[in-house]
Amino acid sequence: MADKETKTVNFDKLKRTVEIGTRMQDNVIDATPYFLEENKKQALGERRVGLGVMGLHDLLIYCETEYGSEEGNKLVDEVFQTIAETAYRTSVEIAKEKGSFPFLVGENEVETNRLRNAFTNTGFMKKMPENVKKDIEEYGIRNSHLLTVAPTGSTGTMVGVSTGLEPYFSFSYFRSGRLGKFIEVKADIVQEYLDANPGADPNNLPHWFVSAMELSPEAHADVQCIIQKWIDSSISKTVNAPKGYTVEQVKKVYERLYKGGAKGGTVYVDGSRDAQVLTLKAEENSFEEQLELLEEEPKKVVLVDTIQDLRSTSVTIGSEVGNTCPVCRKGTVEEIGGCNTCTNCNAQLKCGL
Repeated sequence: MADKETKTVNFDKLKRTVEIGTRMQDNVIDATPYFLEENKKQALGERRVGLGVMGLHDLLIYCETEYGSEEGNKLVDEVFQTIAETAYRTSVEIAKEKGSFPFLVGENEVETNRLRNAFTNTGFMKKMPENVKKDIEEYGIRNSHLLTVAPTGSTGTMVGVSTGLEPYFSFSYFRSGRLGKFIEVKADIVQEYLDANPGADPNNLPHWFVSAMELSPEAHADVQCIIQKWIDSSISKTVNAPKGYTVEQVKKVYERLYKGGAKGGTVYVDGSRDAQVLTLKAEENSFEEQLELLEEEPKKVVLVDTIQDLRSTSVTIGSEVGNTCPVCRKGTVEEIGGCNTCTNCNAQLKCGL
């Protein structure tokens, strides 16, 4: 949706895509096999769909606009307002062709008008243009809900864009897979920028290449609230907080989300779990912090002695050939079948392909 030449959003393309996506998702309701009668009745009765986004941060970068900034928030607001209003107008047009969702149809005309009036007076609908509300009261609407934002973690990573509405966690980081592997991930958009700007410093990118951990938790929360204003269902968003963030500070973030109109929220304090999916270094999520904790407990003499033995060696933990495996810390990394693989736990740490 980004015009890379003018560094603006192509709103005409965005509207057309939303129109197609809304109609496609409505068709999916009828194409889906339902195995439980109650499920079928509910799905066909409300015809709820959930059009979402992926790659929002890429869009902002192409527009040279910083995620979480005042300028960025204005653009995000405009983008999601366009998506919401277009989706609702499209659903009304489909209702003219195929009828409203059944739960909005009463036993008689008076009851139907009452239901439509109640629908247009909900909190979310008050933000919609008057002509959309009038059309719903006259023609109905095909779907009870139209919008959501899923996390798209796997699909976004697969196609090389930012996931859901999240900013990039980092432009170079390590991802822990289900098999315990550490996989280095570099954002495609950075290389694209460097190729287009040969003199650019990869270690000093422009300010619009801001990462999730560089944003304040308040900035994360504010972006979520702006988007929630135009989403009739729920959205997936993580508020990233730095290490050492206190319970009181987390409380204030949740209060900010609540006051801003968010339907829910997730605050993740970096390093608050023994292992986490995304880290800036493969050596994080590691054994070192546990070793430091063990050193603080002098009664465990055997463990402390073991720690000193470990620290007196020149062990290099990493994914290169000859390193100690970062997953099990026991095996050695060797090239096996084109992949740098641990000889102990068989974790594939780096692929030569």
